[in-house]
Amino acid sequence: MCPRAPGLWITRGAVGGVGYVRRVNATSGFETAPETETDPGRVVLLTTSHRVAPGLLSWPAWQTLHAADRVLCADGTHPQLPYLREAGISVDETAPTAEELIDACAGGRTVVVVTTGEGDPALTDGLARLAGSGRVRMPDLELLPASYDLPGARLLDLVQVMDRIRLECPWSSRQTHKGLAKYGIEEAYELVEAIEEGDRDELREELGDVLLQVVFHARIAEEGSGEGDEEDGTAAFSIDDVAAGIVTKLIHRHPHVFGDETATTPEEVKEHWLRTKAVEKQRESVTDGIPLGQPALALTAKLASRVHTASLDVPLPQGEGIGYELLELAVRAEAEGVDPEAALRVAARAYRDAVRVKEGVAGA
Repeated sequence: MCPRAPGLWITRGAVGGVGYVRRVNATSGFETAPETETDPGRVVLLTTSHRVAPGLLSWPAWQTLHAADRVLCADGTHPQLPYLREAGISVDETAPTAEELIDACAGGRTVVVVTTGEGDPALTDGLARLAGSGRVRMPDLELLPASYDLPGARLLDLVQVMDRIRLECPWSSRQTHKGLAKYGIEEAYELVEAIEEGDRDELREELGDVLLQVVFHARIAEEGSGEGDEEDGTAAFSIDDVAAGIVTKLIHRHPHVFGDETATTPEEVKEHWLRTKAVEKQRESVTDGIPLGQPALALTAKLASRVHTASLDVPLPQGEGIGYELLELAVRAEAEGVDPEAALRVAARAYRDAVRVKEGVAGA
């Protein structure tokens, strides 16, 4: 660590797994108290993440804890305490004021404060107030993340929240897979609309709503057979099983990333994907696995895409009526690389706007 100077905040963290130290003048705009012969010492505020298993701390954190003159924690039920004590570290269960903490550091002592989940705002505000006064010679104040969240850590919070809602909410506790199905379709459409509108805030929200559907269904599935006949006989699985399944699928279908095969173009990637998928599914027909309940234009485009990929020459069925005309248009669109569902939606939006103009609706 860099040489200490009075009245400085020191923060440590991790970027890409590499530790860093940042020193910030805590008495900016004020004159620090005159130097005395007494070393004001050092305060280390040790933070941890509840999303990381207790006891899994960084090496700098363990070094600091073992070398400290005192270790304090205001929360006697803090999940880290048993592991600290098992490692031979004495922890005093006390909640000092800012003034008491500064006094405890006098004479060059290092005091580590294991912060609570709320971050001990009263203590940190008190330290900031004293530092800002310019009348107190401050110890070095260091923020040391002993454990920190990795990308995706908030997903653990979502799983915990969903678990509690499933247990305690009168509505959520009674839902089934079939009962929620309509909401999955609705949220998917709202996500498409957010994408087409180009609204980033709306996109983030709708992605969250879609994610909720995944977590909700997975939580229901943990219970195995449900209360109603529609759920009877189903095997239990969890969100971890869902995630494990998609991870395995992605790795298997990307041999050019995780294996020895190569792919330099999107077309080659698609070939890898279709080839591995065919081996996995062992389907008898190229039409197997296509959900027939999807919108008709999307269904037609998917069928045409499968036929094209399989190099099959299948004449379109002939018949009377608008249905067969739409079928021909959708197949032609797919052959030209156009998504007929999206194309019609764009045209429908233009029609909607024309209606609003005719009505004289504001904002049309």
